[in-house]
Amino acid sequence: MPDQQQPYEPERAVAGTGMGGTMDLGASEAITLEQPPGPDGARPEDKPRSLWSDAWHDLRRNPVFIISALVILFLVVISIRPSLIASGSPLTCDLAKAQEGSQAGHPFGFNGQGCDVYTRTVYGARTSVAVGVLATLGVAVLGSVLGGLAGFFGGVGDSILSRITDVFFAIPVVLGGLVLLSVITSNTVWPVIGFIVLLGWPQISRIARGSVITAKQNDYVQAARALGASNSRLLLRHIAPNAVAPVIVVATIALGTYISLEATLSFLGVGLKPPSVSWGIDISAAAPYVRNAPHALLWPSGALAITVLAFIMLGDAVRDALDPKLR
Repeated sequence: MPDQQQPYEPERAVAGTGMGGTMDLGASEAITLEQPPGPDGARPEDKPRSLWSDAWHDLRRNPVFIISALVILFLVVISIRPSLIASGSPLTCDLAKAQEGSQAGHPFGFNGQGCDVYTRTVYGARTSVAVGVLATLGVAVLGSVLGGLAGFFGGVGDSILSRITDVFFAIPVVLGGLVLLSVITSNTVWPVIGFIVLLGWPQISRIARGSVITAKQNDYVQAARALGASNSRLLLRHIAPNAVAPVIVVATIALGTYISLEATLSFLGVGLKPPSVSWGIDISAAAPYVRNAPHALLWPSGALAITVLAFIMLGDAVRDALDPKLR
């Protein structure tokens, strides 16, 4: 019998087999034939990734980033809700238990004032993370704005800012903290954050300035300028997205340094003061009793070291992902 004529189906396509015959193809297969893969084997729908998507693709496969991110996530969670893993109060102390070791319900023992070391270590994360994050945000915003504007416009403003940053770089951080914070009687974290921002912005400013100077010399910026783009559009749409990567890397690494700086200033007695809960305060209080009660010094020092290390490892991983030269 002659072949019955098949009804026309819009979703089907007919393609030659190369040997005189034809074959039925589905719509998706027909599209594939109409758009063959490129010479490198890539499909047309495989769009090239941007710098940020490519960096995220690398970070998800970096074990250093995953481990440090999990540690930081845990620290952020217990900073927001320390009662999730610590049921007591960090200000509740019993002198009868001073310098005693680990007990049931008190795995880290007690310090020289009879306070639970475990509870104070958990609550101390809130202060350290708050100071580190807020100081980093302040430093990054202030330094990026000043450095970016100076690098973009140049001229006298750039020269003045460069000399100001040189003056701030000449100030020893710890000595500056001893002088400035010793006259402040506030018992909150804001004087410490303000001091870190005051002495920390020149580093970010210099990084942002150099990154903007490099970015504004690219061809796409010159083309946008020739087409009549305003200065604000050049900065926000063309230069800033391509100059912010070094600032993010430096700020991420500096966050761990700021946490360590807060602990150092609190240890010296010019940062946070009792009854505030801070790892630096606990380390300072436990130092005279290190022979009789080493656990009171070990646990806050270990928490501080792990926190700083986690942020530095995160910054290193972000730097490796955002810097194409390291690939």
